[in-house]
Amino acid sequence: MDPIQLLYQLYTSLELSLIYGLVAMGVYLSFRVLDFPDLTVDGSFVLGAAVASTLILLGVNPWLASMLSMLAGAMAGIVTAWLNVRWNILHLLASILTMMGLYSVNLRIMGRPNLPLYSEATVFTPFISLFGSRANGVIVLLTIMVLIVSALVFRFLSSEIGLAMRATGKNPQMARAQGIRTQHMILAGMALSNSLVALAGAFFAQSMGFADITLGLGTILVGIAAVIIGEVVPTRSIFNALVLCVFGSVIYHGLRAGALHLELINSSDQQLFSAVLVGLAMILPNLIRDTLRRRRTV
Repeated sequence: MDPIQLLYQLYTSLELSLIYGLVAMGVYLSFRVLDFPDLTVDGSFVLGAAVASTLILLGVNPWLASMLSMLAGAMAGIVTAWLNVRWNILHLLASILTMMGLYSVNLRIMGRPNLPLYSEATVFTPFISLFGSRANGVIVLLTIMVLIVSALVFRFLSSEIGLAMRATGKNPQMARAQGIRTQHMILAGMALSNSLVALAGAFFAQSMGFADITLGLGTILVGIAAVIIGEVVPTRSIFNALVLCVFGSVIYHGLRAGALHLELINSSDQQLFSAVLVGLAMILPNLIRDTLRRRRTV
C-alpha cells in the first residue's frame, strides 16, 4: 500500500464528493423535506449532463448551458410531482415513470449514447488555467459552487415559502388547514430538487469530459447514502443538515476511494458497495441504541 498514492486518491475523490454533494442536497429536499421518495434523480442527473454537453458542443457558453440544464431538471421534477398530485399516482411509481421516460429523452437530446467534451471549453477551464492543475482548479470551483448552493437553499428553506414547503413534508393535513397549497409546494420542491441534481450532472459531464446515457445508474443510491451518513450527526439546523449532506458525500467517496485503493472492491462493485454502506448507516444507529438500552436494564 502506497500511502502517498492513497492520499492523492482521497484528494481527487473530493471532485466526485462535491458533485454528488449537490445530488445529496437535491435528494435531501425530496426525501427529507418533502417526504417524497424520488427515483427521477437517476434520469435527471443524465438529463443535466446531456443538456449541458449538447449545448456546449453547439457553441453555447458553458455557464448558460449549466443553467439551462437546471431548467431541464426542474421540468423533470415537475412532471413527477404533477403525476403524483394531479393524478394521485404513488410517489415511487410516478418517479419511475419519469425516470424511464427520461432515458429516451436523454438519448434524443444527445443523439447517441455518448458525447465527448475533451476538446471543449467548460466552466472549469479558466480555473484549471488559473491554478495550473486540473484537480485543484476543479475542486476550487466545485467548493465555491457547493457553498453558494448551500447558502441559497438554506435561505430558501428559511423563507415563508420554504417554511410552507417544510410544513407540507412534515404534516400535509395540518399544512392544508393553515391555508398552504401543498400541491404547489410539492411541485416547487420537486423542481428545485431535480434542478440541483441536473446541475450536478452538468458539472460531472464537464469535469469528466463526457456525457453518457448510463451515468445516472445508482445516482439515487449514492445521494441517499450521503444523506444517511450525514444524519449520523444529529442536528436540528437546516443549514447544518445541508452541510452534513456534503460531508456524507465526502465520507462515502473517501471510503470508496480507500476500498478501491486497497483492492477490497473493483469499479463494478460500486452499486453493491453503496447498498451495503446505506444498509450499515441505517442499521448501526438502531443497533447501538438497542445495545445501550440492554446494558442499562442489566
